[in-house]
Amino acid sequence: MEIRNIAIIAHVDHGKTTLTDKLMEFCGTGMAGSTMDTNDLEKERGITIYSKNTSVNWKGTKINIIDTPGHADFGSEVERVLKSIDCVLLLVDAQEGPMPQTRFVLKKSLELGLKPIIVLNKIDKPASNTERAHDEILELFIELGASHDQLDFPMIYAIGREGVAMRELNDERKDLSPLLDMILEHVPNAVKNENDPVQAQVFSLGYDSFLGRLGIIRVYAGNLKSNSEVLIHTAGGTLRTGKINKIFQFEGVSRVETNILSTGNIGVIAGIPDITISETIVDNKETPQMGEITIDEPTISLRFLVNDSPFAGREGKYVTSRQIRERLERELEVNVGLRVLPQQDGSSMVYGRGELHIAVLLEQMRREGYEIQVSQPQAIIKTIDNVKTEPYEEVTIDVPAEYSGAVLEKMTRRRGLITNMNEREGISRVTLEIPTRGLLGYRSQFVIDTKGLGILSSRFIGFKSYAGEISHNDVGSMTSMVSGKAVAFALWNLENRGVLYIGHGTDVYEGMILGNTLKGDELAVNPIKGKQLTNMRASGTDESISLKPPYSLSIERGLETMKWDEYLEITPTSVRLRKKFLTEQARSKNKNQTIDEDV
Repeated sequence: MEIRNIAIIAHVDHGKTTLTDKLMEFCGTGMAGSTMDTNDLEKERGITIYSKNTSVNWKGTKINIIDTPGHADFGSEVERVLKSIDCVLLLVDAQEGPMPQTRFVLKKSLELGLKPIIVLNKIDKPASNTERAHDEILELFIELGASHDQLDFPMIYAIGREGVAMRELNDERKDLSPLLDMILEHVPNAVKNENDPVQAQVFSLGYDSFLGRLGIIRVYAGNLKSNSEVLIHTAGGTLRTGKINKIFQFEGVSRVETNILSTGNIGVIAGIPDITISETIVDNKETPQMGEITIDEPTISLRFLVNDSPFAGREGKYVTSRQIRERLERELEVNVGLRVLPQQDGSSMVYGRGELHIAVLLEQMRREGYEIQVSQPQAIIKTIDNVKTEPYEEVTIDVPAEYSGAVLEKMTRRRGLITNMNEREGISRVTLEIPTRGLLGYRSQFVIDTKGLGILSSRFIGFKSYAGEISHNDVGSMTSMVSGKAVAFALWNLENRGVLYIGHGTDVYEGMILGNTLKGDELAVNPIKGKQLTNMRASGTDESISLKPPYSLSIERGLETMKWDEYLEITPTSVRLRKKFLTEQARSKNKNQTIDEDV
């Protein structure tokens, strides 16, 4: 049987997973209404977080498909997948055109010599413009240095939601067979070198509670057999031995055990407990090692600590530093974009690709029963050739023209440099280069500035010279000076000072942050103070107390809102902000502490 190996890549929300689901349904390997996004967080957020493998059969050919994330924070998932396939389907929204993550994933695939198949998706949108989108894609190919062969890319039109594809816009909108036929025509057959010694490379990892660590591999030569002794080329250039206990191949989204994984196929192996990404599996020591799979470096860091607040241990099941460290070590087995550095005081420095990357990890840990507190995310500062550098991001903003002034004023204050700006049909598209430090904490403010009508996308572009101090126009904090239960009367009096994070009846402790102050002042407040009652009857009626709904803290909101002298406390049922030093006396004593002197 012939085999084709492809990956579907695109910007976030351009329709990758929907198209994959419809391909599986059309080929009979997926049920109507089923989805590749099986993780609870993926279903809730409507985004793909982890790359996933599936396969379909079309005209006697097996097509292995890898569905990849579209968000820039999970770009490491895309980078390692591209080394294992022979072609990519690049999905582009016919209305939005190429976006930042489109550029990122296309650049990676062109560097590897892949020739993409362009799928202009969502052509049924009222504002779609296929001609403009095609021209923008061509300009992007030229800008990224595509070869003449890569510039001659095949293109097809699709409506992923309806499960139809057309080679020409006027063709009948029937099914996805034109897309599958194009894959067979333009993607090379992966079955070759069958009689050569085994050569396979690990491009992803998994974990099974019974089988342990799993390696997801692509076989480039020979046939890999179950229960066979193999040699493993490590990244350091050494050879070690191992034994493959079980082999699985993909049939739809299911893993089916097999005795032989043939050349060109993608499958899963178990039995090598220390297998890692980029290692080459061979059966002959003369077989050379394959090229290393490189992953872009993290851009932000923060500290994971044991929760030591007065409410510690009330809600969580796993609360010790050892349990937190073991959980982070397990995460490293499957999350290749993450770095963890244990500290002498029992805390751990965690390095990630962005706020969402870290927020997803924290959300998973809280659902598993962990209690934890984290420091404010900081951009990673490096010294390269005696020059202080920091990570920069390219930001693309689509915003109604009437709101663009407020957005640009804040972005330029945060050291953003406008590189391109145009207006189309009342929507301004602005491209900027901005330090990651300047972007941290801005996304929630962006939603307010644009009344929820703006779209902000970013991608990491590299380390550049340090931009100097950045003005964030921070708000101040309302910090509780007592412990107890918050009452409506006290909160009602505090509402005029800023935005509250808590409502009536919430348990509070000294040093817990109850809200922010609009003027940037640090306020110590008493949220449990009730109304003074007397035996005298009032001549009129008391003023009724009506509280505004509180600004409920989520993990992402907390990471954006918090300041350097605060911790975000995360438990299975609560998210709270607190000061590092809980008492006013301790805060005064340590007021000269800097960001780097974390506790």
